[in-house]
Amino acid sequence: MTKSEKTEADHIALTRSKVLESAMPHVVFDGWSAETLAAAIADSGVDEGLAALAFPRGAVDLALAFHYDGDRRLTEAMVAADMSSLRYSEKIAQGVRMRLQLAEEHREAVRRGSALFALPTHAADGAKAIWNTADTIWNALGDTSCDVNWYTKRTSLSAVYSSAVLFWLGDESGGEATDEFIDRRIANVMQFEKFKATMRGNALVKAFMAGPGKVLDKVTAPGEAPQDLPGSIRK
Repeated sequence: MTKSEKTEADHIALTRSKVLESAMPHVVFDGWSAETLAAAIADSGVDEGLAALAFPRGAVDLALAFHYDGDRRLTEAMVAADMSSLRYSEKIAQGVRMRLQLAEEHREAVRRGSALFALPTHAADGAKAIWNTADTIWNALGDTSCDVNWYTKRTSLSAVYSSAVLFWLGDESGGEATDEFIDRRIANVMQFEKFKATMRGNALVKAFMAGPGKVLDKVTAPGEAPQDLPGSIRK
Protein backbone atom coordinates (compact mmCIF):
# COMPACT_ATOMS: atom_id res chain seq x y z
CA MET A 1 0.00 0.00 0.00
CA THR A 2 1.41 3.40 -0.97
CA LYS A 3 1.67 6.39 1.31
CA SER A 4 -1.14 8.18 -0.54
CA GLU A 5 -3.42 5.18 -0.15
CA LYS A 6 -2.74 5.07 3.58
CA THR A 7 -3.50 8.76 3.84
CA GLU A 8 -6.81 8.28 2.01
CA ALA A 9 -7.71 5.40 4.31
CA ASP A 10 -6.94 7.57 7.33
CA HIS A 11 -9.15 10.35 5.97
CA ILE A 12 -11.99 7.90 5.41
CA ALA A 13 -11.62 6.47 8.92
CA LEU A 14 -11.68 9.97 10.43
CA THR A 15 -14.71 10.86 8.32
CA ARG A 16 -16.49 7.73 9.47
CA SER A 17 -15.77 8.58 13.10
CA LYS A 18 -16.99 12.18 12.81
CA VAL A 19 -20.18 11.26 10.98
CA LEU A 20 -20.96 8.49 13.46
CA GLU A 21 -20.55 10.83 16.41
CA SER A 22 -22.83 13.41 14.79
CA ALA A 23 -25.40 10.75 13.91
CA MET A 24 -26.14 9.57 17.43
CA PRO A 25 -28.64 12.33 18.41
CA HIS A 26 -30.53 11.77 15.15
CA VAL A 27 -30.76 7.98 15.38
CA VAL A 28 -33.12 8.23 18.36
CA PHE A 29 -35.69 10.00 16.19
CA ASP A 30 -35.02 8.83 12.63
CA GLY A 31 -33.34 5.46 13.17
CA TRP A 32 -30.50 4.29 10.94
CA SER A 33 -31.93 6.03 7.91
CA ALA A 34 -30.91 8.16 4.96
CA GLU A 35 -32.25 11.16 6.84
CA THR A 36 -29.97 10.44 9.80
CA LEU A 37 -26.94 10.01 7.55
CA ALA A 38 -27.64 13.26 5.67
CA ALA A 39 -28.09 15.20 8.91
CA ALA A 40 -24.92 13.70 10.38
CA ILE A 41 -22.88 14.63 7.32
CA ALA A 42 -24.18 18.18 7.50
CA ASP A 43 -23.60 18.47 11.27
CA SER A 44 -20.08 17.03 11.12
CA GLY A 45 -19.04 19.27 8.23
CA VAL A 46 -17.16 16.46 6.49
CA ASP A 47 -16.61 16.35 2.76
CA GLU A 48 -19.57 14.67 1.05
CA GLY A 49 -17.27 12.78 -1.30
CA LEU A 50 -15.37 11.27 1.63
CA ALA A 51 -18.67 10.47 3.34
CA ALA A 52 -19.76 8.56 0.25
CA LEU A 53 -16.53 6.55 0.43
CA ALA A 54 -16.96 5.95 4.17
CA PHE A 55 -20.57 4.80 3.80
CA PRO A 56 -20.93 3.43 0.24
CA ARG A 57 -24.23 1.68 1.04
CA GLY A 58 -25.60 4.58 3.01
CA ALA A 59 -27.36 4.19 6.34
CA VAL A 60 -26.71 0.46 6.73
CA ASP A 61 -22.98 1.14 6.69
CA LEU A 62 -23.52 3.84 9.31
CA ALA A 63 -25.28 1.31 11.55
CA LEU A 64 -22.48 -1.20 11.01
CA ALA A 65 -19.89 1.46 11.85
CA PHE A 66 -21.67 1.96 15.17
CA HIS A 67 -21.58 -1.76 15.93
CA TYR A 68 -17.94 -2.28 14.94
CA ASP A 69 -16.88 0.79 16.92
CA GLY A 70 -18.44 -0.88 19.96
CA ASP A 71 -16.46 -4.05 19.27
CA ARG A 72 -13.26 -2.01 18.97
CA ARG A 73 -13.91 -0.41 22.35
CA LEU A 74 -14.74 -3.82 23.81
CA THR A 75 -11.29 -5.10 22.86
CA GLU A 76 -9.69 -2.16 24.66
CA ALA A 77 -11.88 -2.67 27.74
CA MET A 78 -11.25 -6.42 27.98
CA VAL A 79 -7.49 -6.06 27.53
CA ALA A 80 -7.43 -3.44 30.31
CA ALA A 81 -9.66 -5.43 32.69
CA ASP A 82 -8.22 -7.77 35.31
CA MET A 83 -10.16 -11.03 35.00
CA SER A 84 -7.43 -13.30 36.35
CA SER A 85 -9.57 -14.38 39.31
CA LEU A 86 -12.51 -15.43 37.12
CA ARG A 87 -13.22 -18.88 35.77
CA TYR A 88 -13.22 -19.19 31.99
CA SER A 89 -17.02 -19.28 31.75
CA GLU A 90 -17.17 -16.16 33.93
CA LYS A 91 -14.71 -14.38 31.65
CA ILE A 92 -16.92 -15.12 28.65
CA ALA A 93 -20.00 -13.86 30.50
CA GLN A 94 -18.10 -10.75 31.56
CA GLY A 95 -17.18 -10.08 27.93
CA VAL A 96 -20.85 -10.15 26.96
CA ARG A 97 -21.77 -7.87 29.87
CA MET A 98 -19.03 -5.40 29.00
CA ARG A 99 -20.25 -5.20 25.41
CA LEU A 100 -23.76 -4.36 26.59
CA GLN A 101 -22.45 -1.84 29.11
CA LEU A 102 -20.59 -0.05 26.33
CA ALA A 103 -23.89 0.27 24.45
CA GLU A 104 -25.94 1.37 27.48
CA GLU A 105 -25.72 5.07 26.61
CA HIS A 106 -27.12 4.35 23.15
CA ARG A 107 -29.71 1.69 23.95
CA GLU A 108 -32.21 3.20 21.50
CA ALA A 109 -29.60 3.12 18.72
CA VAL A 110 -29.11 -0.60 19.41
CA ARG A 111 -32.88 -1.11 19.32
CA ARG A 112 -33.09 0.66 15.98
CA GLY A 113 -30.17 -1.40 14.69
CA SER A 114 -31.83 -4.65 15.76
CA ALA A 115 -34.91 -3.67 13.78
CA LEU A 116 -32.80 -2.76 10.74
CA PHE A 117 -30.84 -6.00 10.72
CA ALA A 118 -33.98 -8.05 11.21
CA LEU A 119 -34.96 -7.09 7.66
CA PRO A 120 -34.20 -9.85 5.12
CA THR A 121 -32.13 -7.46 3.01
CA HIS A 122 -29.76 -6.74 5.90
CA ALA A 123 -29.91 -10.01 7.87
CA ALA A 124 -26.53 -11.19 6.53
CA ASP A 125 -24.89 -7.94 7.64
CA GLY A 126 -26.45 -8.33 11.09
CA ALA A 127 -25.25 -11.92 11.42
CA LYS A 128 -21.74 -10.88 10.40
CA ALA A 129 -21.77 -8.09 12.99
CA ILE A 130 -22.86 -10.45 15.78
CA TRP A 131 -20.19 -12.93 14.71
CA ASN A 132 -17.60 -10.16 14.92
CA THR A 133 -18.62 -9.46 18.52
CA ALA A 134 -18.24 -13.13 19.43
CA ASP A 135 -14.88 -13.22 17.65
CA THR A 136 -13.80 -10.07 19.51
CA ILE A 137 -14.58 -11.65 22.88
CA TRP A 138 -12.79 -14.91 22.11
CA ASN A 139 -9.74 -13.12 20.73
CA ALA A 140 -9.56 -10.85 23.78
CA LEU A 141 -9.59 -13.95 25.97
CA GLY A 142 -6.65 -15.37 24.04
CA ASP A 143 -8.44 -18.14 22.17
CA THR A 144 -5.88 -20.22 20.28
CA SER A 145 -8.16 -22.73 18.57
CA CYS A 146 -7.40 -23.15 14.89
CA ASP A 147 -9.63 -26.10 13.94
CA VAL A 148 -13.38 -26.65 13.78
CA ASN A 149 -13.61 -25.50 17.40
CA TRP A 150 -12.81 -21.96 16.17
CA TYR A 151 -16.18 -22.00 14.41
CA THR A 152 -18.24 -23.79 17.08
CA LYS A 153 -17.03 -21.41 19.83
CA ARG A 154 -18.05 -18.35 17.85
CA THR A 155 -21.32 -19.88 16.71
CA SER A 156 -22.32 -20.65 20.30
CA LEU A 157 -21.29 -17.24 21.60
CA SER A 158 -23.05 -15.48 18.71
CA ALA A 159 -26.29 -17.18 19.78
CA VAL A 160 -25.71 -16.17 23.40
CA TYR A 161 -24.92 -12.56 22.55
CA SER A 162 -27.79 -12.05 20.11
CA SER A 163 -30.33 -13.43 22.61
CA ALA A 164 -28.74 -11.36 25.41
CA VAL A 165 -29.14 -8.16 23.36
CA LEU A 166 -32.85 -8.81 22.84
CA PHE A 167 -33.34 -9.60 26.53
CA TRP A 168 -31.34 -6.52 27.56
CA LEU A 169 -33.45 -4.26 25.36
CA GLY A 170 -36.56 -5.27 27.29
CA ASP A 171 -34.94 -5.45 30.73
CA GLU A 172 -36.37 -2.94 33.21
CA SER A 173 -34.69 -4.42 36.29
CA GLY A 174 -31.62 -2.20 36.11
CA GLY A 175 -29.50 -4.96 34.62
CA GLU A 176 -29.94 -7.69 37.24
CA ALA A 177 -32.22 -9.80 35.07
CA THR A 178 -29.86 -9.47 32.10
CA ASP A 179 -26.89 -10.60 34.21
CA GLU A 180 -28.82 -13.67 35.33
CA PHE A 181 -29.94 -14.37 31.77
CA ILE A 182 -26.36 -14.22 30.48
CA ASP A 183 -25.20 -16.57 33.26
CA ARG A 184 -27.90 -19.08 32.35
CA ARG A 185 -27.06 -19.00 28.65
CA ILE A 186 -23.33 -19.37 29.30
CA ALA A 187 -24.09 -22.29 31.63
CA ASN A 188 -26.05 -23.94 28.82
CA VAL A 189 -23.10 -23.54 26.46
CA MET A 190 -20.69 -25.01 29.03
CA GLN A 191 -23.01 -27.99 29.53
CA PHE A 192 -22.92 -28.56 25.77
CA GLU A 193 -19.12 -28.38 25.80
CA LYS A 194 -19.03 -30.97 28.59
CA PHE A 195 -21.40 -33.15 26.57
CA LYS A 196 -19.08 -32.87 23.56
CA ALA A 197 -16.11 -33.90 25.70
CA THR A 198 -18.05 -36.90 27.04
CA MET A 199 -19.11 -37.97 23.56
CA ARG A 200 -15.50 -38.08 22.38
CA GLY A 201 -15.16 -41.27 24.37
CA ASN A 202 -18.26 -42.84 22.82
CA ALA A 203 -17.46 -45.83 20.57
CA LEU A 204 -19.88 -44.70 17.83
CA VAL A 205 -18.49 -41.18 17.83
CA LYS A 206 -14.94 -42.54 17.66
CA ALA A 207 -15.90 -44.69 14.68
CA PHE A 208 -17.49 -41.69 12.96
CA MET A 209 -14.45 -39.48 13.57
CA ALA A 210 -12.17 -42.19 12.24
CA GLY A 211 -14.29 -42.43 9.09
CA PRO A 212 -16.53 -39.72 7.53
CA GLY A 213 -15.92 -37.33 10.41
CA LYS A 214 -12.19 -37.29 9.79
CA VAL A 215 -12.68 -34.45 7.33
CA LEU A 216 -13.39 -32.18 10.33
CA ASP A 217 -9.78 -32.62 11.41
CA LYS A 218 -8.76 -30.80 8.24
CA VAL A 219 -10.84 -27.66 8.84
CA THR A 220 -8.77 -24.61 9.81
CA ALA A 221 -9.56 -21.20 11.18
CA PRO A 222 -9.52 -18.24 8.75
CA GLY A 223 -6.16 -17.02 10.01
CA GLU A 224 -4.49 -20.09 8.54
CA ALA A 225 -6.26 -19.68 5.20
CA PRO A 226 -6.43 -17.02 2.47
CA GLN A 227 -8.13 -13.98 3.99
CA ASP A 228 -10.97 -13.94 1.44
CA LEU A 229 -12.13 -17.42 2.46
CA PRO A 230 -13.99 -18.48 5.62
CA GLY A 231 -11.65 -21.46 6.12
CA SER A 232 -9.71 -24.08 4.30
CA ILE A 233 -9.07 -27.78 4.08
CA ARG A 234 -5.56 -28.97 4.86
CA LYS A 235 -4.00 -31.10 2.14
